[in-house]
Amino acid sequence: MNSIKLIAGNSHPDLCEKIAAKLSIPIARIGAFQYTNQETAVAVGESVRDEDVYIVQTSWGYDDINDFVMELLMFINACKVALARRITAVIPSYPYARQDRKDKSRAPITAKLIANLLTTAGCDHVITMDLHASQIQGFFSIPVDNLYAEPLVLRYIQEHYDARDIIMVSPDAGGAKRAASLADRLDIQFALIHKERAKANEVSKMVLVGDVTDKICLLVDDMADTCGTLCKAADVLLENGAKKVVCMVTHGIFSGNAVERLNRSSIEKVVCTNSLPIQDKMEQCDKIEMIDISSTLAEAIRRLHNGESVSYLFNNVPE
Repeated sequence: MNSIKLIAGNSHPDLCEKIAAKLSIPIARIGAFQYTNQETAVAVGESVRDEDVYIVQTSWGYDDINDFVMELLMFINACKVALARRITAVIPSYPYARQDRKDKSRAPITAKLIANLLTTAGCDHVITMDLHASQIQGFFSIPVDNLYAEPLVLRYIQEHYDARDIIMVSPDAGGAKRAASLADRLDIQFALIHKERAKANEVSKMVLVGDVTDKICLLVDDMADTCGTLCKAADVLLENGAKKVVCMVTHGIFSGNAVERLNRSSIEKVVCTNSLPIQDKMEQCDKIEMIDISSTLAEAIRRLHNGESVSYLFNNVPE
């Protein structure tokens, strides 16, 4: 792994340490802090001239998500002006991914704005995971590798459940493709919940399509934010004869009173990746379990650095 630099942003240093351990390389020396007037300042403490630079920064924080975005842009630009050969932003959870379209008059497409900012700062490549909307890849004029948590989730399911006892469930129509893909690979049935929203983050009505009687329902989604949808979906499934409900999500945001809501809910457990730092949430809620994605990200970095194909990771878990 010669001529490679791995930079850890402040959003998720634990994930970066795991990636570095998998690659057997050190994390580059950097400085990132805020002045008393809340301005962010960064500095790279070692030469990156003609190096392949990977900056790990994820979308996390309720008050400081914008600080992390700004920090990422500044690290990219710092490496650009320091003549790095190639700069790759490793963003497991893409910021503002839900603002991917113009859904009302005079509304911005913020996911596209983030793409423009990354490109303007000097980013040459982006690695992300389970984008909320796949069209976000088209917002970029640079290569984007959208990795999938599906192989890791599939392995977890195979290790913990008998295929005869489970059914895959999507909490909305938008996630039907994700649930159907997992169901096909496991050779099991899947069901769908149709939901109607009164307003953002608030579901007014849910209708189940499919038979979940005497089944363990694996509720699959790309992210768990306030967990309102997951908790209501679990109630609907249990009312329709399900044995129990297990949620499988990629990005565990758990904002607001999500943890309290999970503790009070009928959900048996929530299995999510460490694309976001969830250690404090796991301490507050024993229903939350974690799947480590560092091996997938590390293998993606290794393959990109060596000029190898990344598509292997779309269907396989690296050793």
